[in-house]
Amino acid sequence: MLTLHFEGGSMTAGAIADVFDHAWPTTTRHIQVLESAGLLIQEQRGRVRVYHINHQRLELVQDWLAWFSKDPH
Repeated sequence: MLTLHFEGGSMTAGAIADVFDHAWPTTTRHIQVLESAGLLIQEQRGRVRVYHINHQRLELVQDWLAWFSKDPH
């Protein structure tokens, strides 16, 4: 199994759900939010959905968050 993380990799929705201790619907809602934000890319492989992190979009989020840690002076 490949792991989904900041540096690459991919995971199925089921593999992502197995990492967390909550119900399947909670996982799918979180995946949908990340997809709608453009942070996850879904690839259909037959009947299986495989998810990858969208690195370009993640960099935008990282840049935005870094702004909050800048010294205001």
